Amino acid sequence: MSTPVRGIDALLAVMARLRDPRTGCPWDLAQSSETIAPYTLEEAYEVADAIASGQRDRLRDELGDLLFQVVFHARMAEERGWFAFDDVAAGIERKLVRRHPHVFAPQADADAARRWEEIKATERTAAALERGEPPPGALAGVPLALPALARAAKLGQRAARVGFDWPDAKAVREKITEELAELDAAQASAALTEELGDLLFTLVNFARHTQIDAEGALRAANAKFERRFIWMERTAAARGRELSALTPEEWDALWRESKLATAPEPPPTA
Repeated sequence: MSTPVRGIDALLAVMARLRDPRTGCPWDLAQSSETIAPYTLEEAYEVADAIASGQRDRLRDELGDLLFQVVFHARMAEERGWFAFDDVAAGIERKLVRRHPHVFAPQADADAARRWEEIKATERTAAALERGEPPPGALAGVPLALPALARAAKLGQRAARVGFDWPDAKAVREKITEELAELDAAQASAALTEELGDLLFTLVNFARHTQIDAEGALRAANAKFERRFIWMERTAAARGRELSALTPEEWDALWRESKLATAPEPPPTA
């Protein structure tokens, strides 16, 4: 097995070859950071899917695809004279040491998560001042490209750190009821869209207060729905039925069957 250093060197050499102006790949040469960004996001999601699948070989492959995205972006930056892959690696190494004083500094820090966020905020302020900009606000730096559920959770966390938050999960649950009533009262399409957005935002914050990852919960719900629907498709076909021909009552009965058929196995008893 090759060492990580040799593996990285080989990957960097392949990337350089792909981007060679004379002998490289036309497709790779035509790309920019802007055109590659959607693929970077896609590869990150595929890593998450591989983790959920529990398949170690698939996870290894998907991590490689994601690493290639980093190498691709770094190579294009190097061609523009901005920075190289080694600068990226060195930068994250310094950042990890800086943000883990409880590990690398003599004194331990009991609240590592809080300290991490404090250091990040200090770094954002220092970077803004260096650029001649005013200090960033509490919500600065939350990426727009995050999935909406994940970004809502992040915005809620940031606001909570400066005191703008519900006191507990019960208060958020009451807000959900309020938002549902406003959704029911909305008539125009624009109003419905706004009220639905408010409801979703409140649900994400309810998840945060109950220590639930909203993005993960929805991914799990998606997977469960997909599993049940595929079972219904296959079962209907085995019975010689067309799904589009089923009555509402038959759909409901088949759905209830699918819930029983696809239920996870109970954990073994001691």
